Amino acid sequence: VQLQASGGGLVQTGGSLRLSCVVRGNIFSITPMGWYRQAPGKQRELVAIISSSGNANYVDSVKGRFTISRDNAKNTMSLQMNSLKVEDTAVYYCNGVEITGNMKWPWGQGTQVTVSS
Repeated sequence: VQLQASGGGLVQTGGSLRLSCVVRGNIFSITPMGWYRQAPGKQRELVAIISSSGNANYVDSVKGRFTISRDNAKNTMSLQMNSLKVEDTAVYYCNGVEITGNMKWPWGQGTQVTVSS
């Protein structure tokens, strides 16, 4: 499986970005997927997860601001990020999610999100 995240950039506080993920593999449609992020000096964290049927959950820090979605027909996933905060600055990665919450496949290229004050 190959993972490619894109859509990051530099925005001001309160701005919005939409991240996209393309998954090359034939098991995307049955796999829970998630967006992870890693800020400088911090561990990578899972911030949003979506089941194969579209049920979504979020870490408290992004609830109400981020929306995860997926298109199983296109093997793609998105993360709409609104009301961005400086603390959202990180490299964002997409991956499958194991039942433990750990990533399912080797990491692909992430996309940098920088929020300036």
